[in-house]
Amino acid sequence: MSTTAHEETLGFQTEVKQLLHLMIHSLYSNREIFLRELISNAADACDKLRYAALDNDALYEGDSELRIEITHDEKAGTVTVRDNGIGMSRDEVIHNLGTIARSGTAEFLKQLSGEQQKDARLIGQFGVGFYSSFIVADEVTVRTRKAGTDKAEGVEWRSRGEGEFTVADIENERHGTEIVLHLKPDAKEFADDFRLKGLVRKYSDHIEVPVRMPRIEAAKDDDGNEIEGSEVTTWETVNEATALWSRPKGEISDDEYKAFYKHVAHDFSDPLTWSHNKVEGKLEYTSLLFVPGRAPFDLYERDGSRGVKLYVQRVFIMDDAEQFLPLYLRFIKGVLDTRELSLNVSRELLQQDPKVEKIKSALTKRALDMLKKLAKDKESYQTFWNTFGTVLKEGPAEDYANREKIAGLLRFSSTHTDSATQDQSLADYVERMKEGQAKIYYIVADSFNAAKSSPHLEIFRKKGIEVLLLSDRIDEWLMSHLTDFDGKTLLDVAKGDLDLGEIEGEEEKKAQEETAKAKEALVKRVKEALGDEVQEVKVTHRLIDSPACVVLPEHEMGFQMRRIMEAAGQKVPEVKPILELNPEHALVDRLESAEGERFADLARILLDQAIIAEGGHLDDPAAYVKRLNALLIA
Repeated sequence: MSTTAHEETLGFQTEVKQLLHLMIHSLYSNREIFLRELISNAADACDKLRYAALDNDALYEGDSELRIEITHDEKAGTVTVRDNGIGMSRDEVIHNLGTIARSGTAEFLKQLSGEQQKDARLIGQFGVGFYSSFIVADEVTVRTRKAGTDKAEGVEWRSRGEGEFTVADIENERHGTEIVLHLKPDAKEFADDFRLKGLVRKYSDHIEVPVRMPRIEAAKDDDGNEIEGSEVTTWETVNEATALWSRPKGEISDDEYKAFYKHVAHDFSDPLTWSHNKVEGKLEYTSLLFVPGRAPFDLYERDGSRGVKLYVQRVFIMDDAEQFLPLYLRFIKGVLDTRELSLNVSRELLQQDPKVEKIKSALTKRALDMLKKLAKDKESYQTFWNTFGTVLKEGPAEDYANREKIAGLLRFSSTHTDSATQDQSLADYVERMKEGQAKIYYIVADSFNAAKSSPHLEIFRKKGIEVLLLSDRIDEWLMSHLTDFDGKTLLDVAKGDLDLGEIEGEEEKKAQEETAKAKEALVKRVKEALGDEVQEVKVTHRLIDSPACVVLPEHEMGFQMRRIMEAAGQKVPEVKPILELNPEHALVDRLESAEGERFADLARILLDQAIIAEGGHLDDPAAYVKRLNALLIA
């Protein structure tokens, strides 16, 4: 250590040297964050002066308009950030800029993962934000004076970030802190007015302290005419200096909410709805969530960017904080502002932080409640469902805890309207259930028309029982996870045995049993003719107009899901269908009277037709056509 009367040179703490080396050589891809950190520190200094001045107004020294000023000099290659906040004494400068608590620095170094984008988010977590200056500067000069002290007690701190720093006493007319960055040759882009304004608006738009930058204008005379060759410098406030989400809800108009959404979501259309909430207690945070009016282009890319904008005490941290909402709510936009989280924690750490999980759980419920409220306006909710319904259908599989809530938000087509529009809720269905009905019935097909025309619906239409008509590609997967609603089991009418429960009387059931016994010989002959092509043959009471249908075992994968899996190149186990015959149909009567090869051909034609009606594919279509042609000309 070398010392003069007013200047001394000291060495950095060992961990600080290591930290500076890592920052300078490892984090260049994110170097624009230096301005965010310096502005954040300056805002903290202004807040400290404001609180201190409550007891001693003289600390303002006649300058109570707290502000942050940013200037630049392209020729000199410098950027200067200045505040009129609390300032620092000589001892505070040495302590704050030359050392960091060993435990904090060591912990910071442990968190570094070696990945630039994630490591850069750690800056600031342990009070090391100031050192991000050396990412863009090869020399940093700090001039400061503690508010309320003599102007001769100013301090200048200089360092090239290599191993030592110099502290000198100076005279300083103004209290507060001024930081001058001597930019590296490859960082001269930051000595640009447009670039600096863009960074302020991106990272520090909502901090309370105004951030100002100089604007040079032509001087004007008393009549308002420009004076040639004469210029005057004015100060322009670059940031909004207010966070809409921090204001009371009663003071914010709908137009302000809509304008803020367009700014946050980079969208030109209005949101469908929003939810503004402030939580106080063990966890303190403010959230403002929006439901967009239109879908982004990457809605169905599950790995695409998503999430809310994350702020910590109004300081912008990251654009797409995906840890706070589940994937099926990836269309939700908005902001989350909290002081509960460590600033700029890396993605893996956020996922392991119990506070993050608690906030995620709360925001998820808030978002679902927002959609439930929107559902009261059927027209607006239909707009939402047409846009985001398929994504919301991912919810029951991903979020078991909120499965019932999500189920209440789902919409379907049904035989109640026979319309392709998905506008019927499960609650609507339950309200319309017939007396004695214990289950919610549905069918899955490749298209709405295929579902609406399925032979499996014939008995339901005859008895006036509503069936949900599902035709989205995700529907069968959805229903494998959505097994009940409001205490009612959901049942696929194309799988397993059909039991209508109390809707069918005892006499009706007895008649079905007698019919089955009467057709036992026919069933045996058909099974022998079809052999291994079917798992079982039986007579059915589910058909009215069709001669036959195929049914899958209750827990087997449906035809729709099988085709999706096969199209994706995945092997699926072979499943033999169950053929059910309508004993009242004329074709079944003809089949019963046929013999030999004609009987076998008729049995295969009925099976093939049933598979086609179900949306299935025949292994040998040409053989089916040949048999059918032979039957037509017989």
